[in-house]
Amino acid sequence: MKTFGRVSFDARSLMIDGKRTIIWSSEMHHFRLPSPDLWRDILQKMKANGFNTVALYFDWGLHSPKQGVYDFSGIRDIDRLLTMAEEEGLYVITRAGPYVNAELTRGGFPGWLVNQRVKARTDAPEYLEAADEWLTQVHAIIARHQINGDGKGNRGTVILHQIENELAVTTPAQRRYMDHLYKKARADGINVPIFHNDQGRNGYWTPEDSKVEHVVPGPVDLYAFDGYPGGTCTAGGKPTRGSAAPDWGYYGAGGAKGGASASPNTPGFLAEFGGGWFDYWGSNGGYECNAIQRGKRFQRVFYGTNLANGINIQSFYMGYGGTSWGWLPAPVVFTSYDYGSAISEPREVRPKLVEMKQLGGLIATVPDLAGMIPAGTPQISSDKVQVYHNKSTETDARFLLVTHKPSNGQGSDRFAITADLPDGRYTFPQGEAMQLNGFDAKWLVAGVNVGGQRLVYSTSELQSAVKLDGADLLLMYGRAGEPGETVLRYASAPKVEVIEGSVEHAFDATKGDLRLNYTHRGRAVVRITGAARPPLTLLLADEDEAGAYWTHDTVAGKILARGPALIRTATAKGGVLALTGDTSGETALELWAPRAIRSMRWNGAVVRTAATVRGSVASVAPLAGPVDFALPELTDWRVAAGSPEALPGFDDSGWQAIDRRRAGTTTAWADGQPTLVMDPYGFHEGDVWYRGRFQGGAEAEKLSLFYGGGAVGMVQLWLDGKFVGQHEIAGGQPRPITLGSAEFPLPAAARTPGEHVLSVMVRNNGHNWDLDADDFHKEARGLIHSSLGPVAGRSFAVPIAWKIQGRKDGEDLADPVRGVPNNGGLHGEREGWHLPGFDDSGWQRVSTSPAQLEPGTSWYRTRFDLAVPKGQDATIGLAFGDTGKPRSAGRYRVLIFVNGWHMGQFIAHVGPQRIFPIPEGILNHRGTNSVALAVTTDGQPGNALEPVRLVTMRNVKGGLPVRMVSAPATPAELK
Repeated sequence: MKTFGRVSFDARSLMIDGKRTIIWSSEMHHFRLPSPDLWRDILQKMKANGFNTVALYFDWGLHSPKQGVYDFSGIRDIDRLLTMAEEEGLYVITRAGPYVNAELTRGGFPGWLVNQRVKARTDAPEYLEAADEWLTQVHAIIARHQINGDGKGNRGTVILHQIENELAVTTPAQRRYMDHLYKKARADGINVPIFHNDQGRNGYWTPEDSKVEHVVPGPVDLYAFDGYPGGTCTAGGKPTRGSAAPDWGYYGAGGAKGGASASPNTPGFLAEFGGGWFDYWGSNGGYECNAIQRGKRFQRVFYGTNLANGINIQSFYMGYGGTSWGWLPAPVVFTSYDYGSAISEPREVRPKLVEMKQLGGLIATVPDLAGMIPAGTPQISSDKVQVYHNKSTETDARFLLVTHKPSNGQGSDRFAITADLPDGRYTFPQGEAMQLNGFDAKWLVAGVNVGGQRLVYSTSELQSAVKLDGADLLLMYGRAGEPGETVLRYASAPKVEVIEGSVEHAFDATKGDLRLNYTHRGRAVVRITGAARPPLTLLLADEDEAGAYWTHDTVAGKILARGPALIRTATAKGGVLALTGDTSGETALELWAPRAIRSMRWNGAVVRTAATVRGSVASVAPLAGPVDFALPELTDWRVAAGSPEALPGFDDSGWQAIDRRRAGTTTAWADGQPTLVMDPYGFHEGDVWYRGRFQGGAEAEKLSLFYGGGAVGMVQLWLDGKFVGQHEIAGGQPRPITLGSAEFPLPAAARTPGEHVLSVMVRNNGHNWDLDADDFHKEARGLIHSSLGPVAGRSFAVPIAWKIQGRKDGEDLADPVRGVPNNGGLHGEREGWHLPGFDDSGWQRVSTSPAQLEPGTSWYRTRFDLAVPKGQDATIGLAFGDTGKPRSAGRYRVLIFVNGWHMGQFIAHVGPQRIFPIPEGILNHRGTNSVALAVTTDGQPGNALEPVRLVTMRNVKGGLPVRMVSAPATPAELK
């Protein structure tokens, strides 16, 4: 066993304060939810739905616009985030990079880092110096929140810390780099176990004491790996079940590439396991299908197989993905990072999260599950069914995971199990056979002490156990219509009362077994008393019924409640139980609580209750649900032309002149040509403009442009204020093309004597990730080279004197509150047209968009008032055109600004996203809001803005208080 203060581990499990603990974790990207008050909403939903841990990436690039400059305030306040996690009772796994990936632009590296000419993710001194800058800052915050404390009086709930991520290159340069990261973390006060996440089970970066052949040892305390098995949805949006759950532990092939087997002395640790998948530009929209593909039943089969294989630390990616607002996304994703996760982008609890509550409930109820080992193969009456059978070496309690054989089977099979259990050899069920219908698994326990009861076995799954004034309350469930059988051990025949439903019972005096038989349908309630055990109330429910129950710990004891869509918190004080949560409709509330609880409040209001025969109290009247509310139409638009850079007389005297400065990019261009790429000039996000002057002549026949635009990036070209054309990088690939080449024949005016002006706008849709540690994130963005010359003849025949302009003030942010992702280099952005307080009174007024716009960018602005009823939590989105189709016939793009915040990009002809959720705090639910749309088009008929409307994406009564995120409202407030 190895010990790091309050956290320790051996080969079987992690231990906290000496107690074996299964880490049941879910990933949350706080940086994809730029309304910090809502971080608590996600954390509360995770905790209430069975998770005991949250995993958190930290995005270096979000915090550092310029080398040496760091900001941890406002939407970047990770100190506040870690405090929230502690307050909500969640352990934390911190993942601070330096490289994180996460489908972020540059994989989370800051923009300025791409200008380094040394290779990233190695021991190159210049790179290490930059990484240390970041780590010094972020480690100081993490250290204060460790479960062991920081030695300065601070303490929190961080239990594990990750260095780097998915580093699949293992040369000596990477080993020295990893050594540096480990030493840096320790020097900065990180005192919990440190791990790395191995991309896809290579056996890379195991602890030094692993003697498994072909592993690559490294400076870590724990070995962790990731995996996304189980297949993917079809392009047409159909789930598949093409592969069985893998055995990456006890029951697998072993070896360096066998998963947990790469490190026999540390517990199985999946730092990321598929809880969904990301989606790409030009798809048909895969998130809802992903939520099914890796949703209900998948979780039981795959996560259960992991647990049976001894993987006692599991973190599911994602629990909440959120929105890649602004210029956060890498080219592999569009704005939505919904991921098909358990909590959707609009913060809706998906059905898969209810299932996770049930699985997490078992883990919390039966601590014996932690650290189990194989217990021998039981006999199964059907060759189409398999059972993983594990036991606790401390208590001999059993875990039996039942799946099809193979586990992706979808048949309907009846079976019985024969096994030597702690209380004897049993063939069970003794009554009607168990059923496994379709793609499914059962998480069964046997030989378990739960409260004061002895559970011999059950074919129902255990969800919750509550101790109430010396009595026990158990909640067990199964699939609707399937038979169930539960056997409890007693010294003599107890008294059995069926309070609700239909349950048969029989007592075997020889064994002391009380056997209950029933069908899972709605709910049955049984009270069992006497026989030298505490009184027991047994709730036997079908799966949907059990999903309506919530457990919470209070100072008065644990409570069990049924009814609301979510119970966030439960607080007992002075005999009053205060519950907070959400209702999606009128809902009855039923409560089982200690006698010390004499009254109840729901979201601050008194709830009148009456006692029931079930030992509970129930609300006399249902809790109120949300009321509908109207949304205003968006018709009063103000419009202005937004590409003045195209005009020949535009004043570009303040722009930077293109020169031959050195660049860190890995993209080559023709020898002797100037450095056109945007990053060396301090422009890393969004659009960039170029203006080039040349002398007209006979050779000025065509302009060839090589550019980097990321996925579906684009370039637009004007000559002397007249639009020449545009080029777009093709979309529709999961691993997109990110560079483009365009050739534009120039009109005759280019060949007239005198000076001419070329104006070029490049849309940069993000820098690549660095997944393969090959500096892919340094691929060039903006123009790479330009060649002006004759159709037949030499390239670069006509010299061009270029200037460049991107985001206002480049790395010196004009709007540090909204920060790095918010703005690029459009003229309207530089002038503050996106801000809510911008004076647009002089703009043209229109009610709808014309069918044809001028080429370039046009800005649309409108204001509207919202009046969401107080005490309701809604998510409101902006919808474009026909939301039933992933793409439009019209070819145009829109940058979406809400109250000054860049909340996404709609590309009409690429898709698939048409609805963009705007979180409260960015959107004012009870006041005035502004929308600014930067619409870019080639000016052809039909390539113009479709109708835009507000839509309600979710609406519940409850929620949390959410304050508006304070940010500059007028151009005068920008730096």
